[in-house]
Order: sequence, then structure tokens, then C-alpha cells
Amino acid sequence: MAMDITLKTAQQLRLTEEEFNLIIEKLGRMPNFNELCAFSAMWSEHCSYKNSIKWLKTLPRDGARMLVAAGEENAGLMDIGDGYGVVFKIESHNHPSAIEPFQGAATGVGGIHRDIFTMGARPIAALNSLRFGNLAEAKTQHLLQGVVHGIGHYGNCFGVPTVGGEIYFEQRYHTNPLVNAMSVGIVKAGETVSATALGKGNPVFFVGSATGKDGIGGASFASADITADSAEDLPAVQVGDPFQEKKLLEACLEVIKTGAVVGMQDMGAAGIICSTAEMSAKGGVGMRIDLDKVPTRQANMKAWELLLSESQERMLMVVEKGKEGAVLAVFAKWDLPCSNIGEVTTDGMLQFFMHGQLEAHLPAFELVLGGGAPQNTRAYTPPAYLAQVQSFDQSTVPQPADLQAVAQQLVAIPNIASKRMVYQQYDSMVGTVNASTNAPSDAAIVLAKPTQKALALTTDCNSRYVFADPYKGGMIAVAEAARNIVCSGGQPLGITNCLNFGNPFDPEIYYQFVHAVTGMGDACRRFDTPVTGGNVSFYNQNPDGAVYPTPTIGMVGLLDSAEDKMTLNFKAAGDIIVLVGQSRNDINSSEYLHKILGIEYSPAPHFDLEEEVLVQNSIAALIKNKVIVSAHDASEGGLFVTLLESGFWNDLGFSITTPTELRQDAFLFGEAQSRVLVSVAPEMLNPCMEVLKAASQPFEVLGTVTSGAVEVNNQNWGQVADWKQRYDSAIENLMVAH
Repeated sequence: MAMDITLKTAQQLRLTEEEFNLIIEKLGRMPNFNELCAFSAMWSEHCSYKNSIKWLKTLPRDGARMLVAAGEENAGLMDIGDGYGVVFKIESHNHPSAIEPFQGAATGVGGIHRDIFTMGARPIAALNSLRFGNLAEAKTQHLLQGVVHGIGHYGNCFGVPTVGGEIYFEQRYHTNPLVNAMSVGIVKAGETVSATALGKGNPVFFVGSATGKDGIGGASFASADITADSAEDLPAVQVGDPFQEKKLLEACLEVIKTGAVVGMQDMGAAGIICSTAEMSAKGGVGMRIDLDKVPTRQANMKAWELLLSESQERMLMVVEKGKEGAVLAVFAKWDLPCSNIGEVTTDGMLQFFMHGQLEAHLPAFELVLGGGAPQNTRAYTPPAYLAQVQSFDQSTVPQPADLQAVAQQLVAIPNIASKRMVYQQYDSMVGTVNASTNAPSDAAIVLAKPTQKALALTTDCNSRYVFADPYKGGMIAVAEAARNIVCSGGQPLGITNCLNFGNPFDPEIYYQFVHAVTGMGDACRRFDTPVTGGNVSFYNQNPDGAVYPTPTIGMVGLLDSAEDKMTLNFKAAGDIIVLVGQSRNDINSSEYLHKILGIEYSPAPHFDLEEEVLVQNSIAALIKNKVIVSAHDASEGGLFVTLLESGFWNDLGFSITTPTELRQDAFLFGEAQSRVLVSVAPEMLNPCMEVLKAASQPFEVLGTVTSGAVEVNNQNWGQVADWKQRYDSAIENLMVAH
């Protein structure tokens, strides 16, 4: 392509002057436009992690159950026994969802499922973590409805149940919603496929949907702040087809069984240039690619458009020479495009031709993360607002005169209220693996067919805690995920993460990132939950500022049998309610303090890592010894909301007595960590207490389960059915009112 390449050209492609000079140095010449586009995409934050990789390397990435090295494949892979592994990953699709919420969310779901089945695993469950602005605003409602519709449409049509997730509403996400999608799959040992190119002369196949101009520049688009002009980048949002992806799933799993596949990778961010570069670099090889052989759905596409398109439902596959026929037959059966577009070479170079003319000649290693892509060190300084956080004094906050009135406000806050308006749009039953439908657990429980085991799955992050204290908040995100797994009867295995932050060039934002990653790493080491991989999403920022720092944790746990699961719901009137953990005089960063009292700056709630480990070990022992009948961790809304949620499923209430030595609002609504509410049949109370005393675990007996009445200190607070109505209808009422 004839074009004079200048620094201005590079800067228009979001490359810095330093990067432009580095490209010239690596090539030993001036790049042409196609080559510059390739570097722009591959060295974007989204693909290269250039501003985060140094800190990501500090995370614990080894464990006894790890079957592939962290970050080496499309997703993490861990051993679950019986000759099977669990494959899982979480990724963001934030920027596309801010501009076009339906397709942005839908293609996020499609992309994360492809990361799972490209490794040879069948996806069995999906989860998500969503963040939006003020739900009372029309823009937020538009984004919420579009994102939920997109997730539901793609997942339901593709045939994988959405089994869990979380959703928060905070003003900080007004312009920049966060859409993090997680997929989990099962694979038989020995049937995994690596995203590696090997073997001189082996053919390179393009399989799946034809390529169009949708999604061009998407990786670069995801590596810049959202501004008033971002809607002009709409072509950077991909368009998905879940039915095409369902066919692609079945075809890929079938073609793996032919033994013809050497390596395979999803064409996700940065499209063909990314998959060819990463597979080649990983195998220490190169490729010769004829771009004119790529199936297209738009005429006269240019070389750079073919290289960068992020059209959905596509794979790059290296096939063993001589076995091309088996591959072509499988994709013909599934009526999917399948084209031999090139071959593997041994010189480490990527050569892209159009109609016999060389359009780009690039060293694969120099393009990729872990190879020649930049690894930057960014400055960081404590954010100025932390002074306000640390100056907060809860003794200046008067206690409410009417606790019941506060509680009624609390259960209707969108962060706390029922999300049924959202999850009712998701098919949670397709595939017959969901084991959480007969009663809820803190984590979703799915059957790990064909084994007898089950998996516990969760996504967790309270971003306001991270905002208040990035290090402690990062630890809490991991701890809460592990707590949810343990309360459900599982043993935490490992995590995947989605690190959502503002602009990394802002030293205060980068401080949040560094300290959150450090806290997350320290907690993962203590829980023995290695980080198997994940995603960094920077630039979640607009002219008004950045989102809350949101390091979302996706965690997988293992149960030897679904019969071992523990549910969160009270079982019978007369059962004894016990709080495992320590009540504290702490209203810091609580929904009560922030949403009802309107205090933006306060420290993170109490958290001690060793205290958390003790609580989780104690809960695991109670479940193993079968001395409790329910377990539910105390989180947003504090103990009172935990009690209500435990009662809702069976319309059971509770009668409790609050300790006089604590602030009543702190006891009922505070969010101090490391507390789990359990219920015990009366005859098992002594065995329960013996287990806790043997572990030197603090606990307190709060009261009893009732047949429906809610009583606090012998005061009648109404019936649980009325509380449930308020909890269930709050979000729908808010959306109808606006």
C-alpha cells in the first residue's frame, strides 16, 4: 500500500513517538501502513498489557492442580480429578457495551465461550459481573436493558446456562459501564488443544464466519478513554451470531477428535494479526498467509481491514499436513466456511500476501505480549482523596432513631435488592448442569458431567472497598469469592480476574492498580488459589473521571459431589441462628453509610486475612461434620440483609437480640468482613459450638428462625413476606417510575 508513513500516521493509530521509533528499530526499516496497523493493534493495551504486565507477573501463577501455565493458553485449566479438567476465564467488553450495549455484551459472551472451546473444552456455565450508573437515570436504564438483553440473547441461543453473577449501580460507572463475562467448561485430560503453531509446511486454516468490516480497530478502541466522540467509533463494535457460534463449537470439538488439529486459537481482539502472531510466536515459527483466501462478506476489503477485523465466530487452525480432508469434511457437515489460507514456516516471520503481492512482513515475536511488545513502568502516587477517606470518624455519625425505617430503605437500594429483573432473562437451566435451582447457595453449583463431582462458581468485587483502600479491597475481593465457595460446600481451586481501572498514565489511577493487584496476590497465596489468567481493562474513564477500581474475581471451587453442597436458606422454624465471626463497631464503606447517609469517603470495612482464613476453615468443618443446615456470608447491607436473604426462600423469619455494647447500626448494617450466618437444628447446637470452640473461632448465638415474623430485640418488624416484596420489587419499581 503506497503511503508515506510519518509519526502523525502512527499517532493517529494510537502509537506513541517512542513506540513508533521502536518499531522502526525492530524492523530495521520504515513500516508500511499495513505493518503499522498490525503493531498498533498488537501493542495496544488490550493485547499487549504493556502498562500492566510487570505487575501481573507478581501474581501467584503456580499450583498443584494447574494443568497449563497461567496466561499460556486462551483460558486457565485446572485438574478436578477423574481424568477431567475445568477450563475458565473472565474478560471485559466494557467499551463496546458503552457505545452499543446489546452487541457489546452479546459479543463479550460469544468471545469468552470461544476461549473455552478453542482449548477443546465444552462450555457448561456462564457468569457475569456488571456495573452501571445511577439506575434512576434514563441512560443507565437503556444501558442495563441493552446489556442484559445481549447477554441473555447470546447465551440462551448458544445453549449455555447463565448461572451466576453480580450487578452494582454507582454514579462512577455512568459513562463507563463494566461488562465482564466469564465462561467455564469441562475437558477430558489429553483432549485439550494448544494455541500453538508447529510443523513446517502444515496448512493454516481459517474456519467459521466470513470476515467483514465490523470490529476493525476494536483492540485499539478498548485502549482509550470514552469521550463524547466515541460514538463515532461504532464500527469498532463487533456483531455476533450465537447460532453460528453453536455450529462452530460443535465443529471444533468434532474436528479435534480427528487428530488433525495441531493448534487452534480464537480470532478475538485484533483478529487475524493477533491469532497468527501469537500462535507463531508461541511455537517459535512463522506463517505465510494469503489474505485473499480469507472468506469475506464484504467486497474489496483491504489488507489492513482483513488483518484487523474482529468479526465474530472465527478460528485460526493449524492442521497436520495430509489431513486437510478430514477438517474440510467436518466443517462442510456443519455448513461453515473453512479455507486453507497459508502454511507454517520456520523463520519466525509473518508474511501476508494479497493476490500474490506482499502486503506485510513482520517478526511474530516482536508483536506479542511476552515477546517484543513494550513493557512499561508507570509512576504512581497515593490519590489525594485518600486523605478524606482516612479523616473519616464514625463517632461523628449519629445513630438512627428508627432502625426499622433504615432497614426498609436499605433493602430497596439497587445494589442490595433482588436482581430478578435481570436473571429472569437468562436461561439458567439449558444443558441440565445447574444444581442450584432447588435452593440457592452463595456460589452457583454446576454438575461437572460426566464425573460425579460438582463445581462452585462465583464472581465477586466490591469496588467501593477497593476505592477506599486498594490493597485491602483487592484482598477482600479474593476473600469474598473464596468465602462464597466455602459457604456453598466447595474447596476453592483458582481464580481468573478482570482488572477494570481508569487511565494508567494517571499516577493516582496507577496507584489503585498496583495496590489492588498486590492485595489480590497476597490473598491468593494465602488461599492457595493461583491466578490462571484473565484480562486487564484500562481507560475506563471519561472527562468526569475514572470508574471505581474494579478488580473482578472469577473463582472456581470443587465439590466431590453435588450432594455436598450447602445452601443459604433457613430450613425450619425453631432452628438456632449463629454468627460465625466477630461483630464489630464498623460502618465503613457500607451501603448504609454511602447510600442512606450520603458519605462518599470512608475507610474499607474491617478485614484481617488470618481471621478470614480461620472463618473459612471453621465453616468448612461445620459443613463437613454436617452440624449446620444453612450458611450465608454477610456482605452488602450487613447482617440484617443476610438474615432476610436466608429467610426469603422458605418464607421464614427470625427473632434476634442485638448486643448492647455495639452501635446498633453497625451490628445490623455494618459490612465488617469474615462473618458467616449459619442455622443449626436445636439438637445440633452443642456439636456446632464444640467445632467452633475447638478451632478458637469467635461466634455468637443470635436467636432463632421463626415461621415468618421478623423480630429485633422483641420488637415486631413485620412479616418476612412483606420484606421480600419490598426486596423483589425495588428495581422494577424504580425503572417503571422513570
